[in-house]
Amino acid sequence: MSETNHRTRRLLAATAAALALLLTACGGGGGDADHSGTADRSGGNSGRQDGFPAPADGATGQGTDERRDFTQEDDEARPAEDLLSTFALDVDTASYGYARRTLADGGTPDPATIRPEEFVNSFRQDYDRPDGDGFSITVDGARTGDDDWSLVRVGLATRTAGPVGERPPAALTFVVDISGSMAEPGRLDLARRALGTMTDRLRADDSVALVAFSDEAETVLPMTRLGDRRARVHDAIDSLEPTDSTDLGAGVRTGYATAVEGLREGATNRVVLISDALANTGDTDADRILDRVEDARRTHGITLFGVGVGSDYGDALMERLADRGDGHTTYVSDDADADRVFSEELPRHVDLTARDAKAQVAFDPRTVDTFRLIGYDNRRVADEDFRDDRVDGGEVGPGHTVTALYAVRTRPGATGHLATATVRWLDPATRAPHEAAGPLETDALHEDLTAAPARFQVAATAAYFAEALRGDPAEGRPLPDTPTLDGLAATARTLARRTEDPQVRDLADTIDLARRT
Repeated sequence: MSETNHRTRRLLAATAAALALLLTACGGGGGDADHSGTADRSGGNSGRQDGFPAPADGATGQGTDERRDFTQEDDEARPAEDLLSTFALDVDTASYGYARRTLADGGTPDPATIRPEEFVNSFRQDYDRPDGDGFSITVDGARTGDDDWSLVRVGLATRTAGPVGERPPAALTFVVDISGSMAEPGRLDLARRALGTMTDRLRADDSVALVAFSDEAETVLPMTRLGDRRARVHDAIDSLEPTDSTDLGAGVRTGYATAVEGLREGATNRVVLISDALANTGDTDADRILDRVEDARRTHGITLFGVGVGSDYGDALMERLADRGDGHTTYVSDDADADRVFSEELPRHVDLTARDAKAQVAFDPRTVDTFRLIGYDNRRVADEDFRDDRVDGGEVGPGHTVTALYAVRTRPGATGHLATATVRWLDPATRAPHEAAGPLETDALHEDLTAAPARFQVAATAAYFAEALRGDPAEGRPLPDTPTLDGLAATARTLARRTEDPQVRDLADTIDLARRT
């Protein structure tokens, strides 16, 4: 079939679906390129003095997921593109980590560095896990104190990360910034300690290479199977010392070249970039840097994991590099963060369970008036590209959860189907596409936020906090029923006691810091 005919058939299918909805219900609101409905632009108040609204009895529930393989018929029966929201999955957490560090140092985070989805995804969720690769889907929601406004949570989870011995071997190329700015305490010294600890945690059949860069880049250690060579790796790590300026582009190019030279079939090949991302010489544009290693990324499937360090941190550059490099970012500010990332998370999560993963949420125009996706501003995907596997999505490994929160305004008195969330991904080995879907009905909405599960409330608290730090609301509208920072701090402290989660306790402490700035 020609491309023109294929597009025509898709357009006819979408038109038919739209007519069917219009014939069976009143007309719905629209969706636009900024992933919020356009039927209404109002909603939200200026800030509740207390935390979430008082508990009330009410119906509870969540969507279920349906797993299936993708078939050509799916492309011929797409929903009307009115209330659609499509985005690439993202497991980055660097924005929250950097905001914590800035507030702890007595500063105020730059609103441009605040990405609400990275605040939300910094906290554990209790979603059901699938048995194999791919995703489970949880779709639930809670009404707010603003008339007809609810928060809807779309939760995706991959299988539990198994013991380190059960994953494929890893071939990791560490690209370490040794420029002068890395001499600050908590930068290169932290990286050396973390890499040394991780070297001892990796398996004997894993491989490690080491690239260092300042005003130029060099391969300090070629790809080396650990086995009985750990001492050689430790010596290479200990030799790293800060020197001159930062040519991050040279470091990335040399890192990828070293990864390709040491490529291992059947292993997870990954570049791990450790830097404050304060590039000041050479190529400093993320797109140009990644364009030069495009073949290594696409042909060999080498992904990029960015680890940010330092009180001054090039957040935008590191985040863009990770997005273009089919990877994700995190930020470490102290030894505890470094131990968590390098000693626990990275050794367990070097495997991949899904490539080019995207989510699409279809809101029902019979029940939904307007909506807003909270965050994911630079991960939005055109609705028509959801099933175009040439369009980049997100790479996700085992043990991860991805949460997207929506502010949704329902039509007054509307009942029935509210939304269906679908996730699409490619098998990491075969590149075969798969999908899973989960629906949500209006009668499954919790009556208020305090009646929702504790982990839902944690996600909402993180999102409200991010919006408070951003200042001007995204898309010109505050979130519905927005609490004050005092209210958020009280809610976070309550949730910390309920969950007994130290990370939620840290969230409460971080909100307290923001209140005092």
